[in-house]
Amino acid sequence: MLKITPHLWFDKEAKEAVDFYVSTFPKSKIKNTTMLHNTPSGSVDIVTFELSGMEFQAISAGPLFKFNPSISLHVKCETKEEVDTLWKKLADGGQVLMELGSYPFSDRYGWVQDKYGLSWQIIYSSGADVIHKITPVIMFVGNVCGKAEEAVKFWTSVFRQSNVATILHYGNGEQPDKEGTLKYAAFSLFGQEFGAMDSAHEHRFGFNEAISFIVNCDTQEEIDYHWNKLSAVPEAEACGWLKDKYGVSWQVIPTRMNELLQGGDRVKIDRVTQAFLPMKKLDIAKLQEAYEGK
Repeated sequence: MLKITPHLWFDKEAKEAVDFYVSTFPKSKIKNTTMLHNTPSGSVDIVTFELSGMEFQAISAGPLFKFNPSISLHVKCETKEEVDTLWKKLADGGQVLMELGSYPFSDRYGWVQDKYGLSWQIIYSSGADVIHKITPVIMFVGNVCGKAEEAVKFWTSVFRQSNVATILHYGNGEQPDKEGTLKYAAFSLFGQEFGAMDSAHEHRFGFNEAISFIVNCDTQEEIDYHWNKLSAVPEAEACGWLKDKYGVSWQVIPTRMNELLQGGDRVKIDRVTQAFLPMKKLDIAKLQEAYEGK
């Protein structure tokens, strides 16, 4: 398990969507499905799954948040045929954001929102080494446009085992993007690859909780550290969720959280659920006590 896991919020379609994604990407599987009862959203499904070896989590928790292209998933393909195959599946019933074709940065590329609203950038890697096939890409628009490079520096200072591999800036004549702002950065946090970019074009969307990033913490000290470093919007703190100063959502949770909420023992799952619901920052000891019925 990587320390950071993308989390996808669906209305009611988490199981259906995960089945679709797992059937679309090679080397993919569903690892676990569980249900939480008596939450503010009622009974909710949680699905833990892998796509091409990368772990994700999905939840069906009501229509509160909708996906948008401010955070997309960049898929690097070794052949143009692979690009075309994935495009055909992901574009079916979806919305094209950038047509599949040849661009200065790739001979075969397209950007699409699938039928569930999730955004994918599918690109031919042109023989470049592919370490992680899928990379979350965070696009800074609206009132945070121009802050992408600052955010990359902040995140890589917070998370250990982090580095910046590539930094590209907009040049003169690339309006509406301002010269010197971030055209693209490739960076890693705890070994997980990410991308970031500014876009000054008019966009009617921004960051929300539809996509968040789970930070898996082994100890309470780790939880406290990441919570104190990342949380910048107190009113957004709930059940281990927080927002940083750029509006990106994170979940700082115990690595054991999946274990505490799995296993099919509804009594234990319900106790843990009712223990964490009132919490803001999660308390590992209290969650363990709830699990054990103390």
